[in-house]
Formats: sequence, structure tokens, C-alpha cells
Amino acid sequence: METITHPKVIFSGTTLIGKPVEKLTRTIGDLKGLFADQNAFEEQDTNQIAYEVESYFPVPEGTEGGLFFGITHIQPGTIGNEYMMTKGHSHVFENRAEFYWCIEGEGMMLFMDKDRNVWAEKMFPGSLHYIQGLTAHRVANTGESVLSFGACWPSDASHNYDLIAKNGFSKRLLKVNGEPQLV
Repeated sequence: METITHPKVIFSGTTLIGKPVEKLTRTIGDLKGLFADQNAFEEQDTNQIAYEVESYFPVPEGTEGGLFFGITHIQPGTIGNEYMMTKGHSHVFENRAEFYWCIEGEGMMLFMDKDRNVWAEKMFPGSLHYIQGLTAHRVANTGESVLSFGACWPSDASHNYDLIAKNGFSKRLLKVNGEPQLV
């Protein structure tokens, strides 16, 4: 006899729903040191939400061959002339790749290789972004509404936020004459 079950997590199109979904909220205060214009940063409400992440971890972290799934929602806006962005990270197991895809909104996916070369790809609904191993990455919201994107990564990759916190990206994504520009 067949067993029919219901999924533990539902992807509603823009969000994850279900008991095993873990939610993380990053406030502007959590992004201290990320933006170049410290005066503009100090003028912000540090309790304001910068971005939220919904994640589904069906296997324990570190499980070889497993996958994790998440959705990030970045608020619009700038601090100084820098767009609201994620903290950015590389992977502890540096050779692990990852996929991001844009669900709604507009943004830019920033990449930085081991030689600190930086490039960006436009994000728009339906765009798919492959993040090869050995590449740090972050996302910035360049639009006027919430930017939501999905991610799928190996459960043994682990996130290295310290590399970016200490050294940053070698280029910044700035709003110049109303347009995003790598500087």
C-alpha cells in the first residue's frame, strides 16, 4: 500500500511556510561597518529591518550531499549612496557552489574571486545566478520595492562572514546619477 504525505514546507511563490522554516532578521544595526558613509549610517534607525531570510534545513548542517533552501527579502533604500545589501559571504568549504534566482524586485548580485576581482549581474524576476566555488557574493536591492530571491546551497558549505567583515569587497555598488555602478 502506498503512503501519501504532505510536504513539510510550502513555497508560496514569495515565501516559505511550515514549522521547520527558520527565520532570520538583520537590522540596519547588524550591518554596522558595511557602508562607507558612516555619517549616513549613524543617521539611520538601527532597529529598522534591512533584510529577512527564511530557510529550510532538511538535514543537519555539515551533511555531505544535502541541500538547503532559502528566500531572502531585502528592503529598498540607500545609506549614503550605497544600496541596501546583504552582509555577503564566501563558503567555509570554498569550492562549494550555489544558485540564486530572483523572485521579485530589482537588484544586483555581486561576486568577488580569490584575486579580489569584482563583477555584478542584474537581478530581475526570473533571472538565475550560478555562484561558482571560491567566490564571495552578496546582493543589493537597486529597486524601489522589496527584492526577493531564492537560494539553494550544499548543506556542508557553511558561511564565512568574517572574510567580508574584515576585508570587504574590493569594489562598492553605488547609486551614481540614479543608476547602480561598481566603483
